[in-house]
Amino acid sequence: MATENWVFVDGFTQPSGSWPFDQPGAPHGWTSGSVPLAPTFVEAAGQLRWTATYREHDQRVEHTAFVGYSMGGRLCMQLALDHPEVVERLALISGSPGIADPNERSTRRDADERLATGIERDGVDAFLERWIAQPLFASLPRERAGLADRRARNTVDSLVYQLLVLGQGAQPSNWERLGELRMPVLLIAGGLDAKYVDIAQRMAAAIPQARLEVVADAGHACHLERPDVVAHLLSSW
Repeated sequence: MATENWVFVDGFTQPSGSWPFDQPGAPHGWTSGSVPLAPTFVEAAGQLRWTATYREHDQRVEHTAFVGYSMGGRLCMQLALDHPEVVERLALISGSPGIADPNERSTRRDADERLATGIERDGVDAFLERWIAQPLFASLPRERAGLADRRARNTVDSLVYQLLVLGQGAQPSNWERLGELRMPVLLIAGGLDAKYVDIAQRMAAAIPQARLEVVADAGHACHLERPDVVAHLLSSW
């Protein structure tokens, strides 16, 4: 049966409206009938209670494709592993199964705690400017970064929560569980994002029904840099 519903799950700091291909008139005639991610979905994801929350907001839990970017992709993967009956298809954009090495995960947790302290000290605007200025987003034009929307959406408490509860240092590693994903999985990474291209290649080797697509001339936020390409990949998939 064809996929009936699409849920787009945001990355860290990303405004829900920044998905450029889940709106009317999107490129390639994209008509997904997508469901924007409500804040309660993110809150539930931290406690791994996605299924009950999704049913509460939308009874049509069957035949659903989940599309997650970065942190959102990792959370979608957790849902697919824990409740595969909910996820018919899974698309991960610049996604990762987490950090396998316990020491590296601890180091990341410490780093996220320092970031959280900086947010509490300096506020949302200063943090977002530093976040977008990272080399990870060097190829993302400022006008496509949606800083105004990010400022409007995010609060100190929400950013701290995402770092300390949903971050890679806090969430489990799922590298050893990738073979459990039996639904079709689309892995998308930007060609300029070498770290995540490597992660996607290793994931593709471990997932039974994986398809890997690398978006040329795009970085980590490839869905913002090349929305027409990513939209085409999703709709053709």
